[in-house]
Amino acid sequence: MALKQPVVWITGASSGLGLYTAQALRDAGFLVIAGARSFKDSAQTEGGIHRLPLDVTSDESAMAFCEAALRISPWVDALVNCAGVLVLGSCEETPLTEYRRVMETNFLGMVRMNQAVLPYMRAQGGGKIVMYSSINGLLGIPYQSAYTASKHAVEGYAECLAMETKRFGVQVCLVEPGDHRGGSQAYRGRAAEAVASPYHADCARAVATIHRDESGGSDPAVLGRKVARMLLKKHIPFRKCIAKPDQHLAVALHKLLPPKLNAAILRQYYLGDNQRK
Repeated sequence: MALKQPVVWITGASSGLGLYTAQALRDAGFLVIAGARSFKDSAQTEGGIHRLPLDVTSDESAMAFCEAALRISPWVDALVNCAGVLVLGSCEETPLTEYRRVMETNFLGMVRMNQAVLPYMRAQGGGKIVMYSSINGLLGIPYQSAYTASKHAVEGYAECLAMETKRFGVQVCLVEPGDHRGGSQAYRGRAAEAVASPYHADCARAVATIHRDESGGSDPAVLGRKVARMLLKKHIPFRKCIAKPDQHLAVALHKLLPPKLNAAILRQYYLGDNQRK
């Protein structure tokens, strides 16, 4: 008897980590059903990946995606939530509209997709839900407050979700990437900021550091392959941090060091000034 091909749904699959993960899942033998806002046609297959339009901020789009995906395959083994947006700016001057936009995609978009897929996973006796968080979900980074807040929300939500769905055979995993090359600079927004802003110089330094770290980041294809190998296993971990050693160290120190010392280290790294109070 032939083994059933594992089926995975993945959001945010048109670019960045979502695209690399979708390709790695395909190469690992999964039937990949990928969603993204840029996929305009009702259904198409490209490079062995089924592509469907999906806007994770829309209830109607999420349900339409699920219905179309189930016509391709009547079961779903895993949902991988990769859709995300980013914005840089100070806490004071980033508009509330930008905070709402980031939270709607990065956090509520995951909630929406999980709520859509869970009835099917419960009915079939289990499944796996992967949520792409970030090391920003474990520590705060200056001038990334909207993104950081959204990832902290994902972290807390995932803990609740894992406890609630365990009895139904649904496993939950947080993937926490560090800096990866993947073109995120091309779609990372920046809040409008006047040169006269009191935050202008610090923000410019932080943005330069962030872009430098991304340019020298890890290979996103390697991350995709690690996630694919993980999903082929019967059991998945609740948390999987995929980052360079220095970023693993930063997360560990954040847990161990006093808050003031942590803040001083991060200010020095991102703002280049250890004299600030």
